[in-house]
Amino acid sequence: MTKTNILVVEDDADILELVKYNLSREGYQVATATTGEEALKSARSKQFDLILLDLLLPGIDGLELCRIMKHDSKIAHVPIIMVTAKGEEADIVAGLELGADDYMTKPFSPRVLLARVRAVLRRRSEPTADKTAPIKIDDLVIHPGRREVSINGKPVDLTFGEFQMLYHFVNRPGWVFTRYQIVNAVHGEDYPVTDRSVDVQIVGLRRKLGNFGKYIETVRGVGYRFSDSARRVRG
Repeated sequence: MTKTNILVVEDDADILELVKYNLSREGYQVATATTGEEALKSARSKQFDLILLDLLLPGIDGLELCRIMKHDSKIAHVPIIMVTAKGEEADIVAGLELGADDYMTKPFSPRVLLARVRAVLRRRSEPTADKTAPIKIDDLVIHPGRREVSINGKPVDLTFGEFQMLYHFVNRPGWVFTRYQIVNAVHGEDYPVTDRSVDVQIVGLRRKLGNFGKYIETVRGVGYRFSDSARRVRG
């Protein structure tokens, strides 16, 4: 079986060695880079399944490197997990809006690291779903073809924006979305909606979903996600 190739971009020698050791022990093939320039050259010359990217790098910093990679058609498909210091909420939001798939804050445990890596790789390997098939989460049924939502067989009256928001969430359980990303998914780019408007819509959507509203989780300082603990079945 072909090993999963991961590129770890980190300029702290101790953290780099810790991450490399734990990933290698799990059977991953690990390459490393300590600068943004080195990472970009490596990503463009080899095929990677995942990139772990520190934000504070010498030369090209992590945010700029993420932007460059996501605009390069040869490597834009490679998922990126950002690694950042605690409290850098603005950087986390910026990274997610640039296309990063997830983030971790320092310090982190090896178990959390491996769990995040497995989760991102699992999402990327999932087959493309039939976008017209209904999605069932216990007694909650979302029918994208009919644009209908029901709970225990009773229809739930959602606005256009609320339905789009819910459908966007359930298609990527566990993924964190910034308010800006949510607005883009629901209304398209450059739509004049404030962060507060998104929060109000979330409150309304949670209320209409009743007990299922708990699955829409707030990620403080970043945005929202749909819990990946929900038992989701398509079709």
